[in-house]
Amino acid sequence: MGMSTLVGLPSLDLLRSFVAVGRRMSITLAADELCLTQSAVSRQIAALEGQLGVPLLVRRHRAIGLTDDGERLYRVAEPAVRELQEAVGELRANGAARPVTLTASVGVMGLWMLPRLGRLQRDHPGLELRLSASNRRSDLRAEQIDLAIRYCVAQAAPAGSVPLFGETIAAVAHPRLAQALGKGGLSTAQAMSELHLLELDDNINPRLRWAGWLAARGWQQARPRAMVRFNQYDQVIHAALAGQGVALGRLELIAGLIAEGQLTVLDAPAAMEEPGEALGYWLIQADARPRQAVRKVAEWILREAEAVRAAAALSPGPSPASGRGEQAGSR
Repeated sequence: MGMSTLVGLPSLDLLRSFVAVGRRMSITLAADELCLTQSAVSRQIAALEGQLGVPLLVRRHRAIGLTDDGERLYRVAEPAVRELQEAVGELRANGAARPVTLTASVGVMGLWMLPRLGRLQRDHPGLELRLSASNRRSDLRAEQIDLAIRYCVAQAAPAGSVPLFGETIAAVAHPRLAQALGKGGLSTAQAMSELHLLELDDNINPRLRWAGWLAARGWQQARPRAMVRFNQYDQVIHAALAGQGVALGRLELIAGLIAEGQLTVLDAPAAMEEPGEALGYWLIQADARPRQAVRKVAEWILREAEAVRAAAALSPGPSPASGRGEQAGSR
């Protein structure tokens, strides 16, 4: 059988040691690189010379060099071993467990996803997850994001999006503040004059602005004691939790806080818009055939959303429009 066959090649261990010695021109340094003893490297070089039948190294006092045959083998073996190292490194990186990347707005991530994170970890121990809170729209494939929760109307939801739940809005406050309002609650414009109102300073949804809430009741002239505005919705809710005022609560996002008695609903939820105008929350997948870990997280999110809908007797909302790009973002 000729030397051109794979059977005739020396073992990779021998070639790897030879290349390490050729790179360093030192058996000691090559041994350190390979995590071997000097004698082990010397034996491997001698074994390679024995298999090839030619000397590869010139051994001098405190120095070594390559013979002509050694130079010829090194010129071929060194780039081959380097390419093999690079290929193996890439394969190991691709084969390693990749975290599942989920993006959502700051409000959704802080108020809805993070309180449930412990349950996800219990349901799927060992699962690696990377969470990204951002209000901007993301190109999922370009940014290597697996899943996104997007807040939008149905017509803006990308094709293939799965509806999670709609949005129900009502005034909420700390229980102590609710108790101070008494049985009347927010039933009169006069009651508003004693309150600090907490508001999201964003025009994406007019239903989250107090001006619309007051106008719907014919209380345009009402003058609250103060209006405090925030640029993130989770800040609005945290201020309400601290008893700093009344907020317009997205009940689906803060259902847990209400159930635990940390917040109290002060009024009847506002009437929903027409289906085509209603804002809601949608789950978007970057890949139509995701890997198993991504499927597990997506299925878990859908189960959590189903529990939210069931608790509030809510429907999942209209179906997404077709032909939209796969982007996610917004508050």
